[in-house]
Amino acid sequence: MNFWEYLGNRRQQLLADAFQHASAVFQCMVVATAIGVLIGVLTYRSQWAGNLATTVTSTILTIPSLAMIGLLIPVVGLGVAPTVTALTLYGLLPIVRNAIVGLRGVDPTLVDAAKGIGMSRLHRLVRIELPLAWPPILTGIRVSTQMLMGIAAIAAYASGPGLGNEIFRGIASLGSKNALNQVLAGTLGIIVLALLFDAVYVLIGRLTIPRGIRV
Repeated sequence: MNFWEYLGNRRQQLLADAFQHASAVFQCMVVATAIGVLIGVLTYRSQWAGNLATTVTSTILTIPSLAMIGLLIPVVGLGVAPTVTALTLYGLLPIVRNAIVGLRGVDPTLVDAAKGIGMSRLHRLVRIELPLAWPPILTGIRVSTQMLMGIAAIAAYASGPGLGNEIFRGIASLGSKNALNQVLAGTLGIIVLALLFDAVYVLIGRLTIPRGIRV
């Protein structure tokens, strides 16, 4: 059976796996973005706190994904839970780092002007600092998403959802007639999803970033 025939015969299963893969990454990115931006907001004013936040999230990223999921299984069990936990933790570094860089890069004169007209610290953060820091934050989200697309494939090790199941099935049956097709289908599916997500982020950037501050 050639690759195209394999895709035709397994279309429904591949589409289901692709949807689960995309859904897992999307949900984890939502959580990672919320946590990452919050950490950035809480730490960007302090050099020490910002460095600590970046160091901790960098350390998490150095843990091999298979080891991370393996360590989480005894704690949260098999399936979706270790996948979501691991992906969320791995997605933090680019968002935290870019949120801190973006917030620190806001022109202090704009913040002082807002303070001078009576805006509270929260209003300055929401209406001035975060909008101006949004371009680097969005870049961090894009980088995290690309990383998580690949890392999510390892979730199949813990009976997690997604296209990693197709890859693992192919690896487990090396030598069979469809082994290569399975690995190739899973891999190409992840690449296509990553490109689609990135295209959406480009569109979001064009819609939400004023032309004058686009990088």
